Amino acid sequence: MISAKNEKAIAPVPKAFKVVLDPGGQAITSQELADLIKAKSGEIHFSIGGADGFTDSFRAQADQLLSLSKMTLPHELARVVLAEQIYRAFTILHHHPYPR
Repeated sequence: MISAKNEKAIAPVPKAFKVVLDPGGQAITSQELADLIKAKSGEIHFSIGGADGFTDSFRAQADQLLSLSKMTLPHELARVVLAEQIYRAFTILHHHPYPR
């Protein structure tokens, strides 16, 4: 999971599935995130922008744009929410009672 104020500081990950968090991205459920993680089964690279978000060219490089909420979240809080959702996705995949 990457959070950067300057997208040039983000090292490219050529083989990873690139997910960019963006307010205009697709809103998905926790189950759908779990399904995405299972389907990709390789490295997934999540990028969280700073206060100004990402440029159009950076977003265009994403394999998927993802929105955590229709509300604006500070990038520090978005990092915590995304980390919890990734944890929740793995507990769903492993049939753990956490996500009930």
